[in-house]
Amino acid sequence: MPTRQRAHFINSLSGFKSANLIGTQDVNGQTNLAIFSSVVHLGASPALVGFIMRPDNNDRHTLDNISMSKQYTINQVSADFYEKAHQTSARYPREKSEFDEVGLSTFHLDSINAPFVKESRLKYAVTLKEILPIPLNNTLFVIGEITDIICDQEVIKDDGYIDIESLQTVSVSGLDSYHTSQRLSRLSYAKPNTIPHDLNHKLK
Repeated sequence: MPTRQRAHFINSLSGFKSANLIGTQDVNGQTNLAIFSSVVHLGASPALVGFIMRPDNNDRHTLDNISMSKQYTINQVSADFYEKAHQTSARYPREKSEFDEVGLSTFHLDSINAPFVKESRLKYAVTLKEILPIPLNNTLFVIGEITDIICDQEVIKDDGYIDIESLQTVSVSGLDSYHTSQRLSRLSYAKPNTIPHDLNHKLK
């Protein structure tokens, strides 16, 4: 296949992926914002997340900032600003902040040297723990520990479940298709010789 067609085709195979904006800042206070669809949960205790950094093109502002500052933020994208989030994938020069270029706002906590996206309704700060090279395709797996979480309190249920659908969180398929979700059900913990039951009543 032609390169671009192959990229669309292979990227579509994995189905729906999360849409997150990763916010960073360099030592001079220059902010950077980039959309990623590869953020994955790695564990709850400690609270670890990872994401894939694509092969080095000598212009990876996000990775450079994380490597220097050891902190970054992950901000879920919702339906009311997904177009602005998508635009952060454009190749802006290092001295330009994607926040300014696409029209999103910064939000800071005193203890975190990386910017949050003010418009995001679920966001968290992450401290770098490890960067693992993947020699097969020259990518990097960046692992961090969640230290601070900012979320609308009313969407956090008694059992700890976060109702991200009510936040209008979007997902990505392929490289450029954005979607909102429609819940089918929450199901009870699976055990042998039992039939899972519907937990949707707990969302009310």
